[in-house]
Amino acid sequence: MTTATAIQTSERRRVRVWFGEHVIADYNAEPALAERYAHAMSRRFAGLRVTNDPMPAVDRLPDPLPGERMWDVAPR
Repeated sequence: MTTATAIQTSERRRVRVWFGEHVIADYNAEPALAERYAHAMSRRFAGLRVTNDPMPAVDRLPDPLPGERMWDVAPR
């Protein structure tokens, strides 16, 4: 990771809307846009928790998408 990428990542914010322990919305943006989005989501989902956290320096990669086929054996 370059220094410019590290600085850019640390300046971004991650807004998440939680339904219990499940994330139902995940948004990454510059601080001003993230604050605006968090405020809008707080109004729209008044009973749910909305978090606005700094982006981690190293975030794990998303899980790979499943293959096109569900099983290795084709149906007969």
